[in-house]
Amino acid sequence: MSRYHETKFRVITSFQRRVVNPLARRLPFQTLLETTGRTSGLPRRTPVGGRRVGQEFWIVSEYGEKSQYVRNIQANPAVRVRVNGRWHHGTAHLLHRDDARARLKSLPRMNSAAVRVVGTNLLTVRVDLTD
Repeated sequence: MSRYHETKFRVITSFQRRVVNPLARRLPFQTLLETTGRTSGLPRRTPVGGRRVGQEFWIVSEYGEKSQYVRNIQANPAVRVRVNGRWHHGTAHLLHRDDARARLKSLPRMNSAAVRVVGTNLLTVRVDLTD
């Protein structure tokens, strides 16, 4: 990763972690992805912009395997997703071969635009929902 991308990653993730995510988690209909912390074992809730399609939920991580929630998925793919105020259990899959830029075209427009602007290493994540 170039120095520019590393600096961009640190600034944006710090802002998201300290400002955006705490506010977004409080919104009742914000879509959330809940993973299990790979070190703590505690639930970690991350606001995401994705879309449910049948029994699948699709998101694109802007920083790929550097995203904390992606690292948690690598350690334990069992997740929950809150969509329209309702929690669903599922199993997350990292899709390295999926065209993440093309995938963004099928996801919510505002979030996809933000991911395109700030993202440096896009990675598609599919959650197979079980309920």
